[in-house]
Amino acid sequence: MAILNADIQVGWNYHNATKHSQSSVRANPHFLDWANQPLPFKIYPKLDLIPLPRELREIGVPALSTIAQVSRRDNALPDFQTLSELLYFSAGVTRRRTFPGGEIYFRAAACTGALYEIELYVACGPLSDLEAGLYHYAAGEFGLRRLRAGDCRRVLVEATAGESSIAQAPVIVICTGTYWRNAWKYQARTYRHFGWDNGTILANLLAMSAALELPAKVICGFVDADVNRLLDVDTEREVAFSLVSIGHVADSPPSPPGVIRSLGLETVPLSRREVDYPAMRAMHEASSLLSPEDFAAWCGNTLAVQATDAASELVPLKPLEDAELPDDSIEQVILRRGSTRRFAREPISVAQLSTILDRSTRGVAADFLNPLGAQLNDLYLVVNAVEGLLPGAYFFNRRRQGLELLKQGDFRNEAGYLGLEQELPADASVAVFFLADLAAIFQRFGNRGYRAVQLEAGIIGGKLYLAAYALHLGASGLTFYDDDVVTFFSPHAEGKNAVFLVALGKSKLKPEID
Repeated sequence: MAILNADIQVGWNYHNATKHSQSSVRANPHFLDWANQPLPFKIYPKLDLIPLPRELREIGVPALSTIAQVSRRDNALPDFQTLSELLYFSAGVTRRRTFPGGEIYFRAAACTGALYEIELYVACGPLSDLEAGLYHYAAGEFGLRRLRAGDCRRVLVEATAGESSIAQAPVIVICTGTYWRNAWKYQARTYRHFGWDNGTILANLLAMSAALELPAKVICGFVDADVNRLLDVDTEREVAFSLVSIGHVADSPPSPPGVIRSLGLETVPLSRREVDYPAMRAMHEASSLLSPEDFAAWCGNTLAVQATDAASELVPLKPLEDAELPDDSIEQVILRRGSTRRFAREPISVAQLSTILDRSTRGVAADFLNPLGAQLNDLYLVVNAVEGLLPGAYFFNRRRQGLELLKQGDFRNEAGYLGLEQELPADASVAVFFLADLAAIFQRFGNRGYRAVQLEAGIIGGKLYLAAYALHLGASGLTFYDDDVVTFFSPHAEGKNAVFLVALGKSKLKPEID
């Protein structure tokens, strides 16, 4: 394991320094400089746009089926049309709203502050109607810009020490995080958001891949410098965060076309000036894998976190039967998905909650989760209004597929306080808190584990979003008072750390797409 990655004190320092507490939030003098707000897109002004097909097919596979499936089909080669659909329903602009001062863009996946700091790149072999190359996805214009000609996939195969899913993938999606675009609002806590916001995009991408019967796998382990060099990003501002293999072919990619040289491509500045938050860059650098040997140390360091036996009687999940499930397609659900801004204080059914939990936690195909179904994050719930469940705090025991009542009571006020004193988790039917044993994760994965646990939280959170909207409910991702969350769910949660929060329930107003 790399020296930096093994120095887990760096990870602990970052995590502890970016915790929210009532006192830290109140003492923070930060304000939003609207005149300096970053652009929502990365733009290469001197590269020609390759338009993506805008006539998108109706695939029609029910959303609740896609979020629970993992495709394993061989000989699965996406074409240009399929690539267009994957990109649009993962990170595309699904709606625009014009106002006197400009225009707001709403995207397919949720993002903290609607700032969209995650960029997508595509490395592919020859596809129908698209030459082999490395491309940047221009979401605002719904097209691709070619950064490198020729098949560059071999670079990614070597960067992942021959990871089989990458070696057999005709298409590889590379996800990067742009620091300033999110730090403009959230400062150094942005590095946590890289995982959340990349994860919600991946939840959509994995669901669409399942609908299209394309195998897909999330790759968190790779030699960072090699991937960043291929993209030619300025690592002071933008860094590769994850890879996703899409499809499967028998032949491995050829050697790359020559030396990977710097491109020196011009991009439009995000804003007049950028404010640097060194802590998040230091965290990323400390979690970087520096060589194939470092990657080999990461490889195989899977951590299968299993739910413990119940300390009290479980309330079994009662998901809807297949015949009772709505047949809304994954495309329909993504297009109407939004972040609920107000919840009605109305109950949902235990069957709805059970279905959401069941379908969202059946497993993520990822290099750090083995076997399929292993999970780094545990889910704790504050149940405010669910027919058939007593109000109270619960632990979701995944192994036994039930909810363990930790303490009974009306905890709406507590849920609101824990969610940074916002009304959303207090008004919601259920507030789902993600907690993880960071000590075990750091011990097993080094600092790289911090990327993995945040990314997994974002993926599962994105699946919660999709499942809720498939059931015509609402959802909203939130931040939280870190240590207060752990205290509330203790002694059961003792030793864990808060990672993410998603509120679920019935929307009071029409949700805003983000």
